Amino acid sequence: MLPMHPNAEIVAKALLDHGATGAIVELPDSARTAQAAAEQLGCEVGAIANSLVFDADGAPLLVMTSGAHRVDTAKVAALVGAAKVRRASPEFVREATGQPIGGVAPLGHPAPIRTLVDVWLERYDRVWAAGGHPHTVFPTSYEELLRITGGAAAEVE
Repeated sequence: MLPMHPNAEIVAKALLDHGATGAIVELPDSARTAQAAAEQLGCEVGAIANSLVFDADGAPLLVMTSGAHRVDTAKVAALVGAAKVRRASPEFVREATGQPIGGVAPLGHPAPIRTLVDVWLERYDRVWAAGGHPHTVFPTSYEELLRITGGAAAEVE
């Protein structure tokens, strides 16, 4: 068995440190989109917890949203008190998280990132989040996602 990608190892350690119940799963193909992840995992796209990083007035903001949703940036800006929230560049994402777009995990970042968690994810007993690399994911729950990220529940759609 090949060693895990270094980013996935960081996320695996963070999961252990936070007492999370799920472990990193390596996928045969890239899961850069919620649809690709859902197809490989055999679950609904809504059960994929997309980790989307936004630039909120220059600060990183992580929005964990259901793969079935698009984030309403104006709504999110109002929720966090930002003048402007926009999609972050790949460089901004990597600097804030240490991880590439398409593989951003909800934890394991160089420093904590303010996080919102889509209330829609509560509909699923199990949700899947990225594990730090486009080929890695881990199972979790809505409640656990809130706990391990220190995130706030929010309607982000």
